[in-house]
Amino acid sequence: MVQDRKILLSGIQPSGRSHIGNYFGAMRQFVEMQNNHDCLFMIVDYHALNSTRDATVMRQNIIDLATDYLAIGLDPKKSVIFKQSDVPEHTELAWIFDTITTMPFLERAHAFKDAEAKNKEISVGLFNYPMLMAADILLYDTDVVPVGADQKQHVEITRDTAEKFNRIFGDTFKLPETKILSNVAVVPGIDGRKMSKSYGNTIPLFAEDAEIEKLVMSIVTDSSAGVPKNVHEIHKLFRSEADLATLYQSKAGKYKELKELLFADIKAFIKPLREKRKEIAGDVHAVLDVLKRGGEKAKAKASAKMEQVRERLGVKLY
Repeated sequence: MVQDRKILLSGIQPSGRSHIGNYFGAMRQFVEMQNNHDCLFMIVDYHALNSTRDATVMRQNIIDLATDYLAIGLDPKKSVIFKQSDVPEHTELAWIFDTITTMPFLERAHAFKDAEAKNKEISVGLFNYPMLMAADILLYDTDVVPVGADQKQHVEITRDTAEKFNRIFGDTFKLPETKILSNVAVVPGIDGRKMSKSYGNTIPLFAEDAEIEKLVMSIVTDSSAGVPKNVHEIHKLFRSEADLATLYQSKAGKYKELKELLFADIKAFIKPLREKRKEIAGDVHAVLDVLKRGGEKAKAKASAKMEQVRERLGVKLY
């Protein structure tokens, strides 16, 4: 860790293939942030247990996401890249937070409200995942948590939890600040809804050309003034507004041609990333070594913090 640099932490669930919405929404900014922050980038595999219950799938998803991290330019020499399950202090601290947290407080969480509104069966893991997220953040004396505007509540709950613990047991946890990722629009999927793995409407970040073409040509063309809105919104990720204004004006109403141009731009963007990823994926042992070494670094920091926590609680006797 570099002295006087702020500590930044972020995590992504290993729940499927990374897509261009993930990249432009967060991953690209991670690459930039590692140059001026002390960064910890986590694969939150215990959070993913709320949706993934197949060991084979989980193992592959973890390896795939670690490979994705490296392929986009996250550098293990600059950042700590690790998986949550390598640091058992996460779940230990989450339990401690559970003991000082009330159910009405957790019932405010958006994920719980959404699941309840849809009459879903809600697991204890889904209900109290904000406590595990609070532990993720607070274990590392995190200064900055980069999130989209719709995820601000996660950091607010973390701050409230830290303040409550500090009030009961004494000053222990730093209060993290939210870093809202600016100039990041919600990336629409091929059906017009927000691009999301759960909707099955994504364009994978490392897709082959044939898959990209098939997905782009299937984008729903909701149009106004001769401009296919969804195509245009995705295209803004790859070209300037000025370029697109001229292009879409000259191709007004020609949806197939506009989709073909979008396909060409996405193909050109993805190709070097895909080639780099293939090279990295060819050495799985090297990818696992990055995770293992990152886990060791993260655990050393988390263990020191938990010693302090146990002292505050009165459970540390020797």
